Amino acid sequence: MPEGPELHLATLFVNRVCEGVVFTGAVEKSEVSKCPEVPFCCDAYRIKAQSRGKETRLTLTPIKNDGDEKSKVDKNQSQLPMDVVFRFGMSGFFRFTTVDELPKHAHLRFYTNETPRKALSFVDPRRFGGWQPNGSWQADRGPCIIFEYQSFRENVLSNLSDKAFDRPICEVLLNQKYFNGVGNYLRAEILYRSQIPPFVNARTVLQGLELKDEDKKKVKAEISITESADTIKIETETPDLLSLCHTLPLEVVKLGGKGYDPQTSDYSKIIAWMQCYGVDGMKSIRDRNGRTMWFKGDPGPMAPKGKIRNVGGKRKVQKSDHDYTDSKKAKKKRAGDVANKKPVKRKEIKNIKEETKTSRSQRCLKRQKNDEKAIDVEETKRPNTRRSGTAGTMGQNKKQVIESQTPNKAATYRKRTTKGKSKRKSSQGRNT
Repeated sequence: MPEGPELHLATLFVNRVCEGVVFTGAVEKSEVSKCPEVPFCCDAYRIKAQSRGKETRLTLTPIKNDGDEKSKVDKNQSQLPMDVVFRFGMSGFFRFTTVDELPKHAHLRFYTNETPRKALSFVDPRRFGGWQPNGSWQADRGPCIIFEYQSFRENVLSNLSDKAFDRPICEVLLNQKYFNGVGNYLRAEILYRSQIPPFVNARTVLQGLELKDEDKKKVKAEISITESADTIKIETETPDLLSLCHTLPLEVVKLGGKGYDPQTSDYSKIIAWMQCYGVDGMKSIRDRNGRTMWFKGDPGPMAPKGKIRNVGGKRKVQKSDHDYTDSKKAKKKRAGDVANKKPVKRKEIKNIKEETKTSRSQRCLKRQKNDEKAIDVEETKRPNTRRSGTAGTMGQNKKQVIESQTPNKAATYRKRTTKGKSKRKSSQGRNT
């Protein structure tokens, strides 16, 4: 999320590319944007930018010629300057390109009158940002930490009785009413370099910084609000937490570029400058607002319980120290190796089982032999257990099957059965 330094760097960018450039026509808004239209149209006007905390203001000033006073005033033409206040949200920034190369998410466009025609665009892919025509600085935002340091310090120390300071210092640093311009990465760096645990009471931390100490702990900053950041000079003596809220953003501005912008490919300068935020080896925890807080050591007595992560950061400053991506790939390979070994083991088990079993043809032959043996056993038992009528009919069917398979056995079987039947009949006749 763009913070105070990023918005000031965006201001320097706009002032640099718009110097001496004349804009013309109406301000154009994209169809998908839900922000208000900018009712400004002029044949010739200039753009000047200024930042304050987490806000940037573009001033559109019409260019008046000597003949304009004598000519009739066109109702459709803007005669007075207009201020358009921007808030960048999560991903807002400015681009200056030709009309043919307009960015995909350019939601507000200011066109030049030169050839080839160019446009200054406010780009916001996630559309959390916005603008306000005829706007002014938000009243509920405190003094800017970069350009209004003395007012910022006085505003904080004179309002310590406010309930807002009952919360942990890491959460209070994101309160734009008192710390206008501080964001997530700045608060981590400020607390880390102040050696203050993030989850201690804010009032306890700030009570020792009295207004009298400003004479002893002076922070001298010669700031020139111009197109270049090289004119900023920083001289500090015994910095405290509030002075770091001022000097650290100035250091980021002096680095140049776009500040902390992960969407761009080159932001190595600020990554090297960071000592805590996202650095490998630091701890992280989510505060009550759901924002990730990076720190080192003890988080403090007001920290949420059971939510501290002791893992490495998302990125590192020095690749030689610890390559997080390589170790992650190595873990994936280990997991893959285990997954690949399981099918091999199953195949081995199947092969062993197949070796112990006989083929289908062999099993069929065994079943046939077993069936023949079962038939022989059943036929030997049936004459003694069943009636003569049923035995005779069943015996004939079985004889035909047995004769086709084993003729020798069937012949001997018929002799035995006929002899047995004749003896029984003769014995029955004698008895009667």
